[in-house]
Amino acid sequence: MALFESILTLLLLAIVLLQVSRRLGIPYPTMLAAAGLCVAALPWAPEINLDPHLVLVLFIAPAILDAAYDFPVRAIKRYWIALLALAVVAVIVTTAAVAWVGVALAGLPVAAAFALGAIVSPPDAAAAVAMLNRPSVPRTTATVLKGESLLNDATALMIFGVSVRIAMADASAGSVLPQLAFAVPGGILLGIIVGRVGGWVVPYLAGTLGSILFQFAVTFSVWLIADRLHLSAILAVVATAMTAAHYTGSASARDRLHTNSIWSVAIFMLNVLAFLFVGLQARTIVREFDPAELHHAIVFSFVVLAVVIVVRIALVMTYNRAIQPLYRRLGYGPGPTIKQGILASWCGMRGMVTLAAALALPESFPQRGLIVLASLTVVLGTLVIQGLTLEPLVKLLRFPKDTSQHEETMLARATLADIAARAHAESDRIDPHDDPALRLAMVQRQRDGLRDLHRSGRIEEDVFRAIEQELDLEEVAATRDRPFNLVDA
Repeated sequence: MALFESILTLLLLAIVLLQVSRRLGIPYPTMLAAAGLCVAALPWAPEINLDPHLVLVLFIAPAILDAAYDFPVRAIKRYWIALLALAVVAVIVTTAAVAWVGVALAGLPVAAAFALGAIVSPPDAAAAVAMLNRPSVPRTTATVLKGESLLNDATALMIFGVSVRIAMADASAGSVLPQLAFAVPGGILLGIIVGRVGGWVVPYLAGTLGSILFQFAVTFSVWLIADRLHLSAILAVVATAMTAAHYTGSASARDRLHTNSIWSVAIFMLNVLAFLFVGLQARTIVREFDPAELHHAIVFSFVVLAVVIVVRIALVMTYNRAIQPLYRRLGYGPGPTIKQGILASWCGMRGMVTLAAALALPESFPQRGLIVLASLTVVLGTLVIQGLTLEPLVKLLRFPKDTSQHEETMLARATLADIAARAHAESDRIDPHDDPALRLAMVQRQRDGLRDLHRSGRIEEDVFRAIEQELDLEEVAATRDRPFNLVDA
């Protein structure tokens, strides 16, 4: 009962703090972090122990699938150099730097130190998404940061998994490292297969609650299967989402609206629970330290926080300047500006993956308490230091207003308006809005026009999804005589 009361308290706090976040322009994970600590400090807050294997699949798999579903594959092809640098090289270097600090200052075993480095190395773009989606931020920078957040988790969790197995004496480096050669392609192949199978099954479940349940079941299943086969679970989920995204055109407007609403609520709930559970564990860990140990643990945690922030700034700015000749040689146009590099280097807030990975450490893991405390410090520190200063930094940098999204939206609206005008002319001057059948036919033609713009690359994924939702609402309005609610499976 105490756990339920704590969750309810945190939910109510989150609702209030979200309004504050929206008004002040503060990333909402920053507010959730504060709320989680407040609830964990309540006298009735319970002590909990979570199954490490459950933590990763429960908290990370849905969040990764939700993010990957809307991320365009062609953006990976277009920005592959930046994504390789940020999602692979930066994660490896940050992990190594933190591991060195862990061994040198805290006497952590090497494998445990690398586990800590992997936990705190991947930034989470969700913490900055409210700021990144503004016209005052270059769209290319926002896309790269979202792609980094999606792919760096795979690199970090592969290092994390190897480090945990070695630290727990479940395997040696010689036996684990060769498996990594198959983990990436195997995970991607598994995801593509599952995505195709899911795309074939979902139409048979259309309009039912079973369709939503099937999506969650597939998300958790593909993660578990990949984990059992020692493949990259994150890349398997990413490939599943991107493959399944190709089938959404055949889904009904009602199904898409229901699916988007349910997934949004589910992801938010998982964020709330992650901050609560880490806060509860941190409270237990702090109580177990004696004063001298606690002081050393806090100092060490802040050193890790400083290393994480400084290493990212150094890496991003070095890449920002070094990449210019390569961009010119490959004909990619002007490379990223110094202002873009400054913004990207400061968007290093940690979030869900760091929290979930810290919770996933086995109870008998070497110096687990110190690692969890350092991880929580990095999450809270980056959310407070970088999260609260991100908006002032964007204003200070004074980027030229990026009008590309607005221009693409206007192009899409003009195309749809032209299609509607032709439909009106072809219907013997009967307004299609007065005839449900004609209205649905017009909406379908507009969908086809929107897809053509998207396939040709004239509009990006964010504009496509936004206009698609408008057409979904138009379709639902045209079929208001049909039941809107999903039926039982």
